[in-house]
Amino acid sequence: MKRLIFVYNANSGKVNAILDSLHKITDPSTYNCNLCAITYGVFSEDELWKAFRENSDDEMEFYHKDEFLKAFASKWLPDFSFPVILSEINGELELFLSTEELNEFSSSEELIAAITKRSTLD
Repeated sequence: MKRLIFVYNANSGKVNAILDSLHKITDPSTYNCNLCAITYGVFSEDELWKAFRENSDDEMEFYHKDEFLKAFASKWLPDFSFPVILSEINGELELFLSTEELNEFSSSEELIAAITKRSTLD
């Protein structure tokens, strides 16, 4: 079992959550976190994603961008773009799914398939 670290391209906090929801409604084509858009609708978590997350054998942790940068602050931390999914193996962070890969997905089904496929390769 490995740990997957999901980092949204959004900052934490209620005000930011409200602004993100409004952005998803008013101009979804310019919303800058496809990981957020796929796993969470405007008001609630995607049901298929939630079931996958709750039943996965992999440990999963979720961070907003500001929380991740604070929790993993180090001069040796690679310069990741967000959103991103990382894997932690033996205390080392490795790229699991890049921003570019995440931006190609249009549904939670596609995200789940990619995670499942990549997990079987490890």
